[in-house]
Amino acid sequence: MKLIVGLGNPGIQYQFTPHNVGFLAIDYIANECGVEVRNRQARALTGRLTIGSEQVLLAKPETYMNLSGLSVRELVEKNEIAPETDLIVIQDELDFALGTLKLQTRRGSAGHNGIESIIGALGNNDFLRIRVGVAPERRVTDGQSYLLSPFRKAELEIVGEVLDTVNEAVKAIVTEGAAAAMNRFNRNPEAQD
Repeated sequence: MKLIVGLGNPGIQYQFTPHNVGFLAIDYIANECGVEVRNRQARALTGRLTIGSEQVLLAKPETYMNLSGLSVRELVEKNEIAPETDLIVIQDELDFALGTLKLQTRRGSAGHNGIESIIGALGNNDFLRIRVGVAPERRVTDGQSYLLSPFRKAELEIVGEVLDTVNEAVKAIVTEGAAAAMNRFNRNPEAQD
């Protein structure tokens, strides 16, 4: 079984903010597969589906971003997940331009509190991350305020496009493996023909 965790904060006031792009990705994947993420387990809302021949558990921790590791550790233990091969975490990334993404493993938190919490709870950083860029065109002076403010309408269109790409990346990871997915989705678009 694969465990796919989207990071975010519960509550309608955070729903369409940059910091909740992980939750938005989980909702997008669930919607595309016709499942609902509403079962409660391990302090998270969860939903089950099958991608290819693999069972997948989607999860949105309800512990708030800074305590995401508490829920992730419980989900990993309860479902006997091997984080190094079967955990995928979808996070927002203020260092990447809005609409971009990068698949990475064995990295530090780069200051992301949700990732820091997961690394602390699991005791290592050996899990796959889909880092979804949320940085606006213009530089922001207060990153925290930006991350917790709703996307503008024009930004939501870009977010919709990147969520489609995240969905495709998740399918590739589950069916083809992490290395093949990294090769496919981490290419520099300017270098392509």
